[in-house]
Amino acid sequence: MNPQSLLEQFLGPQAGRSAGGMVDSAKERLAGSGMGGVAGGLAAGGVLGLLIGSKKARKTVGKLAGGAVGYGGAAVLGALAFKAYQNWQAGKQAPQAGAAPAPATLPGAPPPAGSRFLPETAPANDGRPFELALVLAMIAAANADGHIGPEEQKTIFDKVGQLPLDAEAKGFVFDALAKPPSLQDIAGLAQGPEQAAELWLASRIAIDPDHPMEQAYLEALAGRLALPAELVQHLEGQAAAAMA
Repeated sequence: MNPQSLLEQFLGPQAGRSAGGMVDSAKERLAGSGMGGVAGGLAAGGVLGLLIGSKKARKTVGKLAGGAVGYGGAAVLGALAFKAYQNWQAGKQAPQAGAAPAPATLPGAPPPAGSRFLPETAPANDGRPFELALVLAMIAAANADGHIGPEEQKTIFDKVGQLPLDAEAKGFVFDALAKPPSLQDIAGLAQGPEQAAELWLASRIAIDPDHPMEQAYLEALAGRLALPAELVQHLEGQAAAAMA
């Protein structure tokens, strides 16, 4: 199984290409960082768009396809989390809840070589590649409001079956969809605060928290991941900017 390919297909590999030259620029800036091999972004053509559902896919995924996440796809998930972590460590003021998000821009610099914000640097706490943990985090978050019924699940299964993935990767997604991981399962995947921050950000991007169950899920996940409230605010700011 190729974890990077799975994550790319899950997010939607076509979205990043729609941004034209900005994609090429993003890839150049990410070159040498270990992140350039993951292209694409959150697009309605990805499995995540089906997980979110038609209404939220139009509202949230459509924005992300043209925003910062769309430029570099899965690679920018780590870069956005890294930027939030840097801002928090520097003591910068986080955006206030409800404030208008800043225009979406690429993070100023990719994580340095060896950073735990690079998925290949360290596995998840279960010993498997961290890309798989990010996929599981998004599946769990998308299930937070319990909206995925039998018909939606069948549609997602059919979509996954058509993807250019090997049998092991498809089986991984099928298993996770059939029995979504719990909040505790996701929290247990983080090795250190860097991975914890990226898992929370991936979970936040996978849903539009306008439902009390989704809001409660994100709050509980932050607590289980032992993320400081100020860091969560910075992560929320990065997610909001990416979708602006």
